Amino acid sequence: MKAKPTVRPTVVLGILGTTLDTGKGPKRWERWRPTVSLCQHEDFVVDRLELIHAKRATALAETIVEDIAAVSPETTVRQHVVDMADPWDFEEVYGALHDFAAGYAFDTEREDYLVHITTGTHVAQICNFLLTEARYFPARLIQTSPPRGNKGKSTDSPGRFSIIDLDLSRYDRLAARFEREHSDAIASLKGGIETRNSAFNQLIERIEHVAARTTDPILIMGPTGAGKSRLAGRIFELRKHRRLTDGDLVEVNCATLRGDGAMSALFGHKKGAFTGAASDRSGLLRAADGGMLFLDEIGELGLDEQAMMLRAIEEKRFLPLGADAEVGSDFQLIAGTNRDLAERVQGGEFREDLLARINLWTFELPALRDRPEDIEPNLEHELERFARERGQLIRFSREARASFLDFATGPEGHWPGNFRDLGAALTRMATLAPGGRISREVVQEEVERLRRSWQGGDNSRSGGLVARLLGEARSREIDLFDRVQLETVLEVCQRSRSMSDAGRTLFAASRSRRTSVNDSDRVRKFLAKYGLTWDELR
Repeated sequence: MKAKPTVRPTVVLGILGTTLDTGKGPKRWERWRPTVSLCQHEDFVVDRLELIHAKRATALAETIVEDIAAVSPETTVRQHVVDMADPWDFEEVYGALHDFAAGYAFDTEREDYLVHITTGTHVAQICNFLLTEARYFPARLIQTSPPRGNKGKSTDSPGRFSIIDLDLSRYDRLAARFEREHSDAIASLKGGIETRNSAFNQLIERIEHVAARTTDPILIMGPTGAGKSRLAGRIFELRKHRRLTDGDLVEVNCATLRGDGAMSALFGHKKGAFTGAASDRSGLLRAADGGMLFLDEIGELGLDEQAMMLRAIEEKRFLPLGADAEVGSDFQLIAGTNRDLAERVQGGEFREDLLARINLWTFELPALRDRPEDIEPNLEHELERFARERGQLIRFSREARASFLDFATGPEGHWPGNFRDLGAALTRMATLAPGGRISREVVQEEVERLRRSWQGGDNSRSGGLVARLLGEARSREIDLFDRVQLETVLEVCQRSRSMSDAGRTLFAASRSRRTSVNDSDRVRKFLAKYGLTWDELR
């Protein structure tokens, strides 16, 4: 014989409505009173009502308790005196209700909880919503309303009620809308390109989540041409679309800033602050007030600029050159770098405290060679861009497309300039395409050009890196077996932006099986075996 399912008691937490719940004498029953109506529904039983009220409203609360006993004797009412000097003060109301929630002995295993949001000031209703959404109240919401057309006057009906679960996944239409907005945001961050690399897609999803929820600094790492600037612009557009920022996006490449010019460009100056300062200058940080500042190649900033930038990030204030008073600017920082900032900290070239401040949300964009499956969708994207800019629709022939993809995704596809290289290659082929169609001959010409270009920047293909770095005489003393291994390691090191990056590439197969990973140290020791250092390779 099956046991009957246990029905858990229903507990409602609600604030006494000093306006809506009032009423004196027999005529009070002619009014719709939300707290009483909670307990008058035949299809909804309140087992216990936790009634919150101010001390000065005790008499009204006792009347409500008596009336509930008359209409619903099965309902237990417990009174809680919670005084709020100003029921319209958000901080005070939220604090009082938060303290009540923290001190209440919830038993979610045995009881179901609802929070009544019809009574109380608008401030109290909002605070109840926020506390429930944050799970301080482990409950759903219940909202009551008078019968249609009644407007709270004389009635024999308890009105209506609706229970609201803040889990959007329970509401198909709301969940579908939320998912659609999420998908649109992801597509926007990827520039509308349907990327196929799962790791990159997961990275973009995480960036979307962070960008929509915080104004903390974001650090984007990645090799030159991986798309850091483009991504920063898309993050700004996403926040602008969602009305999360009112200001502008201000972009600056820190590699172009030097000396007094760097200080002046970033923080501004007063007239006469230095030779050539003929007038006041507000600076880029002021221009980014209320918006977003993108500092590309932040690793190239001088130490003095780094110190001022740290204070500007933390305190939103800084001192322009030659000024006697500080100025303010409230901006969100996005920093980009192709450097290993931790290594620059060790070398005394980057401030450790600044790295700690901007390293809260760090995202590393992969090189194009690490996501070859995304080259094909980017072909169409680049050709569409070419069509918009030049007004010419260009397409590949089938054979030409296959030929280019074989090269681009194969072992020869180094792409040291990443998407800049790919975009330039597509622009050249589209420009040379006869009759608007990229032929196999055009592809072959471009492939040869890329090979020559990459070989020119790759010493291992023009005489050997080992011979160039160690000298012909010493290289001949190394066994062929060891020389081939050393040649490969040197080639990877020269393609990598940091020793850690080189180590991840060289030891990718074994690093997942080790409990302790220090790839850069392994690279350093291997190079030292031949008397080489990382700096010599760079």
